[in-house]
Amino acid sequence: MGVNSRIAMTRRRFYAPPEALSLGKKSVTLSAEESRHARDVLRLERGVEVYVFDGQGHEYRCVIAQLNRDSVKVDGLEQVEPAHPESRLDLTLCIALLKGEKFDLVVQKVTELGTTRFIPVLTNRADVRIRSHDDARRKLIRWQRIALEATKQCGRARLMKIDAPVAFEELIKRAEQRDELRLMFAEREGSSLSQVLDNLESTNVIALIGPEGGWTDAEIDEADKSGWRIVTLGGRTLRAETAAIVAAALLQHCFGDLV
Repeated sequence: MGVNSRIAMTRRRFYAPPEALSLGKKSVTLSAEESRHARDVLRLERGVEVYVFDGQGHEYRCVIAQLNRDSVKVDGLEQVEPAHPESRLDLTLCIALLKGEKFDLVVQKVTELGTTRFIPVLTNRADVRIRSHDDARRKLIRWQRIALEATKQCGRARLMKIDAPVAFEELIKRAEQRDELRLMFAEREGSSLSQVLDNLESTNVIALIGPEGGWTDAEIDEADKSGWRIVTLGGRTLRAETAAIVAAALLQHCFGDLV
């Protein structure tokens, strides 16, 4: 285990929004949820050193000044380097919706792997359907909470951005307007990742991973015509959640900070 890993493990980290940590402030009151975690779960006391990050890449060392029933106040905000810097790879992962725990696992793990942006995708064979606007909102709030907890654990100071679910066709149309390497991971009709990335360098990648039932021929054809490179991972048939995590790890290894 490296020195940075030990440092990250010893930090008691909490999140506060950027507006609460504006320039010049010397104290901040944590949210009710973060306060409960500090007081009731970690059982921290006054004078204990903690770290607060703003989700935009900034982190601060401070001490607990007050513990009340519904809030915890920390003082002496001193900006420090985050426990772990962000990857140089700007990675957007687009994942077909999966059933509850599977999708939660993907959100957690790709956050740990340094993904910049996460887009849930509605596909023809997706395991999950969005029933209403409220349903989409509830799911988004859940995923954001999972990502926040993973961010605190892994030492990142920047939150992974999570978009509202988007239809496959709309995603393909949006991506055409962006200047980045576009990869569609599929179980057929593609090249190996090493072939696609041969002698290629990029700091901006968008990767698309399909549902358990796989992509339809029409979806693969539409992506291919829109400039996406079709990639197959080869070897064994992977579950969708495994493929998403593997894709993130491989891309961080090729272009980012996973060595």
